Amino acid sequence: MIQIKRDIFNGLIEHARRDTPVEACGYLAGKNRIITKQYKLTNMDQSPEHFSLDPAEQFEVLKKVRDTGLEIMANYHSHPATPARPSQEDIRLAYDADIYYCIVSLAGNPEIKFFKIQNQIVTEQQIQIID
Repeated sequence: MIQIKRDIFNGLIEHARRDTPVEACGYLAGKNRIITKQYKLTNMDQSPEHFSLDPAEQFEVLKKVRDTGLEIMANYHSHPATPARPSQEDIRLAYDADIYYCIVSLAGNPEIKFFKIQNQIVTEQQIQIID
């Protein structure tokens, strides 16, 4: 089970709403299966259907995470108008089997789900929101 701080959980929804109709994206960091930090990144594609991370921003975040003793636990992106499930493109581009993939859906009530994607097999992960 993944644990995520309540303010980070809420921050994911806020970021998705702020960037709508474009997909919001970023990294989530923490330690020992507890997510404690959100890093908002720029969607270079500026698209409501896919995203690309800015390599310079990615590098800066990776340095910050390393310097604080945390680790990247997940990447996240939003689906402004579709459910919180990986698209075929999300599955195809899931190259890192060691991290979680988080999707924030704004279709209807906001919903956040985490997945492991290994060899194009998607497994939803249980999450617990903590204070």
